[in-house]
Amino acid sequence: MAKYQYITLREKSDLKISAAEWFHSKWKVPTEAYLECMYAYLRNETEYGWYLCLDGNQIIGGMGVIENDFHDRKDLTPNVCAVYTDEKYRCQGIAGNLLNMVVDDMKSKGVSPIYLVTDHIGFYEKYGWEFFCMVQGDGESDMTRMYIHR
Repeated sequence: MAKYQYITLREKSDLKISAAEWFHSKWKVPTEAYLECMYAYLRNETEYGWYLCLDGNQIIGGMGVIENDFHDRKDLTPNVCAVYTDEKYRCQGIAGNLLNMVVDDMKSKGVSPIYLVTDHIGFYEKYGWEFFCMVQGDGESDMTRMYIHR
């Protein structure tokens, strides 16, 4: 039996409010912004989805795919966003499994490449991501690393 369950939000749409609140608690982006993206996904208005890792009924990791993750390169789309694993669950491959799930799901829908913005160096490379360029984050004074998965 698998230790954790990996799902798309479409598989358990009843988690949308708790998922939006969970992401808000990690990133401080308004819950309503997450819900807006989640509703568009659940109504099949977009294939840019939301991916969760559950321990029982508890969300312990997640990420989404959105058009643009608040940076100046609007041509680099879609973007993986809100990548997070609860601290006590880190170093168990959860984020890597979710990243692979996202890449596989997007490729199955003909969406490739995909991008992500991060300050981390050395983590995403383990999962097939490559440094692509530096981007200017909205309202940020410093440039941020942009990665690509082809």
